[in-house]
Amino acid sequence: MNAERLAKYHAYTRKHSVNWPIYLLARVFLTPGFLLYFRYARTGREHARLKGGLIVASNHRSFLDPFILGGSLPWRRPMNYVAKVELFRRPWQGWILSRLGAFPIRRGESDEESMETARMLVERGGTVAIFPEGTRIRRGTLGSPRRGVGRLALQTGAPVIPAAVLGTEHVRRGWRIRPRKVKVRLGRAMTFPRAEEPSRALAETVTARIWPNVQLQWEDLGGLPAMRRAAVIGAGSWGTAVAVLLARGGLEVQLGARTPERVAELIDHGENRRYLPEVPLPETIDVRLASNIELDGLDLICLAIPSRSLPQAVGSIADRVGGRSSILLLTKGLIAPQGQLPAEYVGERVRARAIACLGGPAHAREAVSGSAALVLGSADADLRAQLGEVFDLAGLVCERSGDVTGVEMAGAAKNAAALAAAAAEPHGLNAAGIAVAEIWSECIEYAIQHGAELETFSGLAGVGDLTATMMAPTGRNRRAGELLGTGTPAAEIPKLIGQASEGLVTTPLLAEAVAASGVSADALTGLAELIRGEIDADEWVAGLRRVERARWAA
Repeated sequence: MNAERLAKYHAYTRKHSVNWPIYLLARVFLTPGFLLYFRYARTGREHARLKGGLIVASNHRSFLDPFILGGSLPWRRPMNYVAKVELFRRPWQGWILSRLGAFPIRRGESDEESMETARMLVERGGTVAIFPEGTRIRRGTLGSPRRGVGRLALQTGAPVIPAAVLGTEHVRRGWRIRPRKVKVRLGRAMTFPRAEEPSRALAETVTARIWPNVQLQWEDLGGLPAMRRAAVIGAGSWGTAVAVLLARGGLEVQLGARTPERVAELIDHGENRRYLPEVPLPETIDVRLASNIELDGLDLICLAIPSRSLPQAVGSIADRVGGRSSILLLTKGLIAPQGQLPAEYVGERVRARAIACLGGPAHAREAVSGSAALVLGSADADLRAQLGEVFDLAGLVCERSGDVTGVEMAGAAKNAAALAAAAAEPHGLNAAGIAVAEIWSECIEYAIQHGAELETFSGLAGVGDLTATMMAPTGRNRRAGELLGTGTPAAEIPKLIGQASEGLVTTPLLAEAVAASGVSADALTGLAELIRGEIDADEWVAGLRRVERARWAA
């Protein structure tokens, strides 16, 4: 669009604000329609009954937001608002929008012409709506504000009404406008001293004062709150690493240890010398006894618990988790006695808002160094967006996935496969390769049968995690497999390596689950028998070769 057409739209808005006949006609028809079709609920309308210029600062979810907000103001107060310049490219569309109060803004640029139009309207006693996020945020919590609203408030000295709109994001699907509940809330007006030429820093400071009040209106309407407070239950290497990452991502974090002695050790040293030495704990991490953490009111609860201990941990917290809290599971394995995946097990027992899991080759020390990639799995798109942003801010490469079954099954499968590779390696690299291939194949077939996506196993959560685990010289499953392959009883291995091996715990459960589903589980069953001491490593490897030979003979 050329500068001349843009100037015409601005000139019309500065002179007329709106076309009164068209504006009144739109309100006569739209307001009753909104009330009936959208069950339009308006709270705090009394706060807009002010004289003089007014600024409305609101979140932005849909193209309907300006009309929904405008319908919440008194009839005598038409509302002008900024709209992206692309909406004005069709002359007929630009003509209608400008008569209804819109004026164009070039997003991503310092559009002084739009700011001047807004300033002139407000100083003349008009009302201007600003969407500080700068674009529509269709899902999750609110976005981050830009400083334009703070600058306009300072330049005009006009009151600012913090507002929120909820529900408009669910109204439109393609060209279809669906009947969904829509709510608006207006807060008390805020005022700031006038400054003709406010500095960038001052405008940002004022915006930072306004935006929390917009968030307050949003949360009062029932919108998804920002993620602020988290607790990590389990102070092992991975639990400590995730606590550090969440703190770097801007959250207030509580790290829960099992015993008073561990709490004192973590506080005194300022690091986890036992499991993650030389990684300082940020000051924003509050270390305390896990049983003393108040879970109600937390935004996120992370369970960094081995699969064997997860039932006990879930039983101790189930009735203390509030409905607004989400749960992040760091467990990679299956849960006894039925061999359930962690998300399924926890979802049946805890009243949480949403559940997520972590997968991928993100080992604790690499994760806190900022050089790791992980996979965040959740069926809840809002939680994926929120928590993914936290990990992004912490410096990780965070892949988002809706395939929770695939991410969790890939984690369980790589534990079994890595254990098998290390146990078979004394019999040659060929034997190790057969072990991995057979177990991986059995797990993939079982996972797909239960709704997982093949792409998950071929990506970071699957092959990526498997490769990293097999190559890690100090990895728990690799060390456990090496001991198992040389004849060490499985019951003695955790004491020798100093930590639990998920592969030792999960493989027997995985073998049972896969066999019960009708999928061939010869390799997994043989590894489970080796773990239980029913066969030795020589018999197991010989069995693997028979399985491979039979597969190709068939």
